[in-house]
Amino acid sequence: MSQFKFNIDDLRVQFPALAKTVNGHPAAFLDGPGGTQVPIRVVNKISDYLYYHNANHDGAFATSQESDKLYWEAREAYADFFNCSPEEVAFGANSSSNNFRLAFGLLRTILEPGDEVLITDIDHEGNRSPWRTLEDFGVIVKSAAVDPETCTLKMDDFAAKLSDKTKIVAVNWASNGCGTITDVKKCIDLAHEKGAVTVIDAVHYAPHRWIDVKAIGTDILFCSSYKFFGPHLGVIYVKKELGDKLKAVRVMAGDNTDMPWKLETGTPAFELACGAAEAVEFIAEIGKQHEQFFTAELGGLSGRRRNIVAGMMAIDAYEEPIAKKLRTQLPTIKGLKVYGPPEGHPRTSTVTFAIDGVHASEIGKFLGQKGLFVWDGDYYAIQLINHVLGLEKEGGLVRIGLAPYNTEEEIDRLIAAMQEFASNREGR
Repeated sequence: MSQFKFNIDDLRVQFPALAKTVNGHPAAFLDGPGGTQVPIRVVNKISDYLYYHNANHDGAFATSQESDKLYWEAREAYADFFNCSPEEVAFGANSSSNNFRLAFGLLRTILEPGDEVLITDIDHEGNRSPWRTLEDFGVIVKSAAVDPETCTLKMDDFAAKLSDKTKIVAVNWASNGCGTITDVKKCIDLAHEKGAVTVIDAVHYAPHRWIDVKAIGTDILFCSSYKFFGPHLGVIYVKKELGDKLKAVRVMAGDNTDMPWKLETGTPAFELACGAAEAVEFIAEIGKQHEQFFTAELGGLSGRRRNIVAGMMAIDAYEEPIAKKLRTQLPTIKGLKVYGPPEGHPRTSTVTFAIDGVHASEIGKFLGQKGLFVWDGDYYAIQLINHVLGLEKEGGLVRIGLAPYNTEEEIDRLIAAMQEFASNREGR
């Protein structure tokens, strides 16, 4: 990758929200991990469906047939996003809802009292709570530990907690609480040695890195399109061999008992699927504009899959230097600690921090008044932030999450604002 240059100006004009101001300050949307802003083309795609194709499923008339075609094309878009077949892609209200239905489907299919599920302390509750609810049915849930100093999964503890009774292993690929990227391929391989089904939470990973479900070998993976420029919709990949056996949690009547329809309940949100697919096309367009920088890495890829991978590579290449600037300069502020893995360890462009003796919400409010939109709290990474790191009384962490529409100038503003915050605090 030589002389990489990201087309930031061309990208930013596609997001009307970026024109917003707060107290005379231009808004800097650094809240990406909670959900990115949405480009015009995604909204237009949703509107087009509702204006011209809106109908229910499987009718003998034009708009119903158009609706079904568009919905299948959305599956095809995510098949290219995941590197799987369209029959392995399903949509649902959100990732937590998808995961709860999955958990109860697997309870009906492969789990018995005394069987074990292994989760981790680094996961979002969306990949912990669904499995923990199965304890009410006699399932034993174990959780692999996290090193509080490095915010990384303790792989020796993970391996030690696997057993011949382990039937399901649920691990996130990237932590929404500290940005740590976990070696899920290693986790999957260890789980498969025990015959366990693997579930990968890619909600925080998907906005930053490209996904290949075949390369990592997982049985199940889920993400949310609103984390990468789409509407509020959950997307799930289930390997067809497993999905065919799954006793789904859904209406028991009707014809849609095969993959992938068996994974969905009720009338689909056709318009949101169209928007979610357009978000993938948006990423593919980024790839078209930047693929010349990644020709060696793209290998034999072609078509939309090639463009998607190139797009994610371009997003990562743009975000990482800005994130590194944050990770380098924020700790120079007295009392401020950045949480996350050591430099060199895989991580996303999300940066989280705390200041000794300061409630995280105080910082969030201060930055918000300056048009710097960041999150504070535990972001449902409750086990990690409140218990492993012990930051509940301090209000958790402040989280800065980059998206490809963010600029280095916005990061400079944030660093200057934090220096002002620290200076004001010292002057009290």
